[in-house]
Amino acid sequence: MTIANTHIDADAEVVQDAAPLPIGSLFALALAAFVTILTEALPAGLLSQVSEGLAISEALAGQLVTVYAVGSLLAAIPLTAATQGMQRRSLLLLAIAGFAVANTVTTLSSHYGLTIVARLLGGVSAGLLWALLAGYAARMVPESQKGRAIAIAMVGAPLALSLGVPAGTLLGNLIGWRMSFAIMSLFAVALMVWVRLKVPDFPGQTNEKRLALGQVFTLPGVRSVLFVVLGFVLAHNILFTYIAPFLIAAGLGERIDLVLLVFGVASLLGIWVVGVLIDRHLRALTLASTALFAISALTLGAMSDSPAAIYVAVAAWGIAFGGAGTLFQTAIAKTAAEAADLAQSMLVTAWNVAIAGGGIAGGLLLDHLGVVAFAPVLVVLLLLTLAVVWSARQYGFTASMR
Repeated sequence: MTIANTHIDADAEVVQDAAPLPIGSLFALALAAFVTILTEALPAGLLSQVSEGLAISEALAGQLVTVYAVGSLLAAIPLTAATQGMQRRSLLLLAIAGFAVANTVTTLSSHYGLTIVARLLGGVSAGLLWALLAGYAARMVPESQKGRAIAIAMVGAPLALSLGVPAGTLLGNLIGWRMSFAIMSLFAVALMVWVRLKVPDFPGQTNEKRLALGQVFTLPGVRSVLFVVLGFVLAHNILFTYIAPFLIAAGLGERIDLVLLVFGVASLLGIWVVGVLIDRHLRALTLASTALFAISALTLGAMSDSPAAIYVAVAAWGIAFGGAGTLFQTAIAKTAAEAADLAQSMLVTAWNVAIAGGGIAGGLLLDHLGVVAFAPVLVVLLLLTLAVVWSARQYGFTASMR
C-alpha cells in the first residue's frame, strides 16, 4: 500500500466515524425495547388491581410475569433459528404486533386462562425481538459505530424499568389496569407505523450463509460471552431479587424506594458512559464494569452497617449494571458476525436462565444462610466472570473490536 492510499484510507475512516447516526430508526428500536420491558413488568406494579379484576389471588396474578419470562426463554432460540431467512423488518413488525395482540387480549379478557395465553404470546414476541434488536441496530451503521448504535437501541429497557413501570403503575391507579394495557396496545400499533415508515429493511440470511445452532455455539468467543452473561446477571439477580430483605437487615427497610431510585439513576449514567466509549473500549469497559460490581458487592458485605456506604455501593452497582447489556450484546454481535441474530437468541436465553437462577439461588441462600451469604457468593461469581473476560482477549472481548 502506498502512502497516498494510506492517507485515503485514514480519511475515509474519519468520514465514516463522523457519519451521523440514524437516530430516528434507532429510537424506534429503543421504543420496541421499551414496550417489551413495560409489557413484561407492568402486572407487577398493578398486582392488586389485576388480582381483583380477574378474581384471582395475588400469587396467581404474579404468574402473569412468570409466564411471560417462560415464553421468552422457550421461544428465543428456536424461533430465531426458524426465521433466519425472513426479511428483518417484516420480522420486527411481527414481533411488535405480538405485543399489540397480547396487550389487547389482556385488556379485554375476564378469564385467567386466556390472559395467561396472551402473556405467553407476549413473552414469545419478546424472545424474538430481543434476538433481533442488537443485530438490527448494528446493520444500520458502519463498523466503527456499531457499539454506539446498539447502546441507543438498548436504552429503552432501563428507561422502561426506571420510568415506564412507575408511570404505568401511576396511570393504572388513575384510570384502571385494563386501560393501561389498552394504551400499551395503541402504543405498539403506532410503533409499527413508525417502523414501517422509518426503519430500513434488511434481507434475511440465505441458506448458504446460515449456520446451525451448534456451529454458532462453537464459534470462537461466543461461549466466553455467554459465560460472562450467566455469571454477571446471576450475581445481579441474586442481589436485586432479594434487595428488600438485605436492606431491612441493614436497617434501611423504610428507604428501599430511595435505594432503588439511586440504582436506577446510576444505571442511566452507566448506559451513557458505555454508549460514548464502547466502540473503542469494549474490553476495558467490560473489565471495569465487572470489577466495579465486585467491589460494590464486597462493600455491601463488609459495610452493611453504614447507610452512606450502602448508597455509594448501590450507585456503583447501578453504573456497572447499566451498560452491561449493551457491552454483552455488542461483544456477541461482533464475535458472531453474520450469525449475530442466532447468537443474540442464545444470549437472551442465557440472560433469562440467569434471572431464574438468581431467584432460586438467592432464595436458597436467604433461607439457609441469611443475607450475609450474598456478598461472598457475588464476589466469587464476579471474579470468575472477570477471569473469563480477561482470558477472552483474542475472541469475545478483544482489545480492539473494530
